[in-house]
Amino acid sequence: MRPRKNADPNVILRHAFIPLDNARLAHLCGSMDEHLRDIESTLEVSITRRNESFRIEGVKAQAERAVGLLQAMYDRAKKPIPAETFQLALAEAAGAGAGTSAAARGTRSPGAHDGENGELVLRTRRSDLAGRTPNQHVYLRNILEHDITFGIGPAGTGKTFLAVACAVDALERSMVQRIILTRPAVEAGERLGFLPGDLAQKVDPYLRPLYDALYDLMGLERVTKAFEKGTIEVAPLAFMRGRTLNHAFIILDEAQNTTPEQMKMFLTRIGFGSKCVVTGDVSQIDLPRGTDSGLIDAERVLRSVRGIATTHFTSADVVRHPLVARIVEAYDAARSEAT
Repeated sequence: MRPRKNADPNVILRHAFIPLDNARLAHLCGSMDEHLRDIESTLEVSITRRNESFRIEGVKAQAERAVGLLQAMYDRAKKPIPAETFQLALAEAAGAGAGTSAAARGTRSPGAHDGENGELVLRTRRSDLAGRTPNQHVYLRNILEHDITFGIGPAGTGKTFLAVACAVDALERSMVQRIILTRPAVEAGERLGFLPGDLAQKVDPYLRPLYDALYDLMGLERVTKAFEKGTIEVAPLAFMRGRTLNHAFIILDEAQNTTPEQMKMFLTRIGFGSKCVVTGDVSQIDLPRGTDSGLIDAERVLRSVRGIATTHFTSADVVRHPLVARIVEAYDAARSEAT
């Protein structure tokens, strides 16, 4: 591999994997060395290798993160590394350079959610669940420390999944008695007409991303039983008026498609012992032309209200396929040029 022309060669690190395992090396490097190319591009280093010996050239901090990532991936490379596992590890390594220090994660005294090394510990079926980027760490801290948290940013940044993880954690710790899921029933540019079935079946298609996260974090059987017991509830946004939600963890997803009136109505449902997380992407509003978004309005109106936190995500926080981040950046650039 040719060195990056724009790299700042502050340091050259050499690393050899012992014991030598050619199968692991093949899994580590990926098909046609695609994993190494991804590491070079993301961490802005140059990697060359000869058998088990690697030479990493670049800014010292970046080169050290590349070495750490290579070693971590080698340790788990008995089998081919799933694309999702590699991309998440790469995002975490990149995020480590953007301030995943204690300051970025929030400074507070250790509590029930703090592990031995200061990392957040959430009680879910996923033992490896953690924030991958600085903004995700801040988002998790905001949810734990505030009664109402807004998560605003593009697709693939973990807004919904992490909110559901915190809800499951709160339920497991008996901090809340139930989880309530809601979302405005607005189609993405389509009109599907009347859907068959009862109320829950009509709303199910709109809440599928939340269900998927619950299944991943709790398991299908436990989620099914929780729905039967009413521990997890689907509450259509249109039917929330007049309710007071005590001792609940409420998640409003796709909030960019609420109107200001709906958003005010929803936020004033919060009762004692409850937490609320509102997520949305203001670049994907499906409301009729000329209708203001309740999420944009709420961010402006509630900016200085004590007890409410807002976390803004960017394309750097995308933890899906790396192409998603580039798509988000391209659309953002096109929107900036248009304005």
